[in-house]
Amino acid sequence: MSILKVARIGHPILRAATEPLTRRAFRDPLVQKLIDDMRETLYEHEGVGLAAPQVHEGLRLAVIEIPGSDEGAPAEVPFLVLANPVVTPLGDERESAWEGCLSLPDLRGLVPRHRRVRLEALDRHGKAYSREAEGFFARVIQHECDHLDGHMYVDRMTDMRSLTFIKEFEDHLATEE
Repeated sequence: MSILKVARIGHPILRAATEPLTRRAFRDPLVQKLIDDMRETLYEHEGVGLAAPQVHEGLRLAVIEIPGSDEGAPAEVPFLVLANPVVTPLGDERESAWEGCLSLPDLRGLVPRHRRVRLEALDRHGKAYSREAEGFFARVIQHECDHLDGHMYVDRMTDMRSLTFIKEFEDHLATEE
């Protein structure tokens, strides 16, 4: 496995729409290696989600893993592959919370998201699955799926004054939560 280079904001791959994976793609050893490499890259950067465009691949593919020890997560989410995902909001309720992104290193911002969503996707073997998610898990799903459509969390922020460096967030804002 390899740790992949993460594209940072400003790189055109992060603003481009992605291509769906074909059924045949899941049998390709290079696609399976990409999934493994994305997982390794996620661990290296201590993230909870990573989308293929973030590692310079224009595919509708993302990975998520939320450790039970993560501060923002009330529950652990085991490693999950989202291939060709479709996200449907469940209700109108939204909540704003702090988000970060490996492609915007050292920054955080307040982002409104749907509180509950349904995820329909293919797993790493091309098998369809559906899950409902709420709270932090729903936020991570929406964040990663945004990447697949060329969007980043700063596009969703309603007030750019909340954009802050992690150090200043920890020193001045984290205590307000």
